[in-house]
Amino acid sequence: MANHEQDMNLLDVKELSTVFYTDRGVVRAVDGVSFSVEPGKTIGIVGESGCGKSVTALSVMRLVSQPPGRIVSGTIIFDGRDLLTLGEREMQDIRGNAISMIFQDPMTSLNPVFTVGDQIAEAVLLHRKVARREALEIAETMLQQVGIPDPHRRIREYPHQLSGGMRQRVMTAMALSCEPRLIIADEPTTALDVTIQAQILALLESLQEQHRMSIIMITHNLGVVAEIADKVLVMYAGQVMEENTVKGLFANPSHPYTKGLLASIPKMRPEKKGWRLPTIPGSVPDLIALPPGCRFKNRCPDRFERCEHLPDVVDLGGGHRVRCWKYQLSEKDF
Repeated sequence: MANHEQDMNLLDVKELSTVFYTDRGVVRAVDGVSFSVEPGKTIGIVGESGCGKSVTALSVMRLVSQPPGRIVSGTIIFDGRDLLTLGEREMQDIRGNAISMIFQDPMTSLNPVFTVGDQIAEAVLLHRKVARREALEIAETMLQQVGIPDPHRRIREYPHQLSGGMRQRVMTAMALSCEPRLIIADEPTTALDVTIQAQILALLESLQEQHRMSIIMITHNLGVVAEIADKVLVMYAGQVMEENTVKGLFANPSHPYTKGLLASIPKMRPEKKGWRLPTIPGSVPDLIALPPGCRFKNRCPDRFERCEHLPDVVDLGGGHRVRCWKYQLSEKDF
């Protein structure tokens, strides 16, 4: 019988591991990742490029290319069902219907030879028993809902005729066309200027309130996370280093990696002459030849002898979890 916490969550990911088999060796892209998403809430997943954010999202959608990729362990419980046990036809019913994804680059996600109206209507026809005319009416309604002016004309236009912000809105309209319960947004504002970024984030928040959908926001931009997320997952080299509420993470970061990320955010203030933006020294380890122990140890200012062993995730209470020996040992152990 499911426990009460699982009953409250729309999505429960437990000990998820996804690898890629290459000529050089096995890439451990996602290694024992666990998190949950409550109905109507937003979780932000942050970290440097290559930390496993997007592979985590693709694993939830069961879109990891096989070969070379493979989900080797874990469970993905969505609405009471383990997605990893479902057949491909059952997953096709879920993708775009119960769970939708907004990709980073709409120009590679939208088909250049079909109108945007046809592409949104196609998603509707795939999951709903409606006539094509009604599907196009739904497409027009969705374009209006995401703030595209003159939607009756825009549904007949092709992706290249729209601006970057408009194309991202089309992607959002397509993702929302079947009223999904969960939206996965993979860097949806990266290629947009700051004013359009703000509009897209405001749009997602507004639509979330209307439909009470949950959102997984994948980004390297901590400003985006501060704006939209309820909870934050900090990933590094395929593992979760810290998880906390957005307020708790910004007010009291615990993991040295989280502290480094927050310190490297540019601040609008006059600085002393010669001041330089803080950075995290070193680089992300090779996921094929991972060092023993803590993945962050070679870049960590707080490193000590125990870091040669892999730390467990420690629950600090209130939904705050951290993977660091500092929170597992007493002061005499240092």
